[in-house]
Amino acid sequence: MDIKKCGSRPSTVGPEEYFTGRVRMDPVISAPDPARVRSVVVTFEPAARTAWHTHPLGQTLVVLSGQGLAQAWNGPIQEIRPGDTVWFEPGEKHWHGASPDVAMTHLAIQEALDGSAVTWLEQVSNAQYAEYT
Repeated sequence: MDIKKCGSRPSTVGPEEYFTGRVRMDPVISAPDPARVRSVVVTFEPAARTAWHTHPLGQTLVVLSGQGLAQAWNGPIQEIRPGDTVWFEPGEKHWHGASPDVAMTHLAIQEALDGSAVTWLEQVSNAQYAEYT
């Protein structure tokens, strides 16, 4: 058994190469091999968002608070709210983040394949993001 006490692991800032705007990440699960599950609580300030990315084994988001947006490649931008659960299929190109005026926090759960849980791609442009409004 390994208990991580509340406050024992610092929050981190989402790196600019993978996020637009202010993003805070708080670790939840990073299970050692052979387990593959990874989980983090991510808080996006208004208009903050991820870059386009994929997950080799898919990703589940559970919206905890606020109002968010999510989009799969070539699909419409979808509004997501507290209690919503979003599933992205393995390899599905997508992004997610906060709405323009309201912050959003979600729990992100994914599994690593060969040590990698995500492949980061290009940034979501302001024009792509503005398709929501």
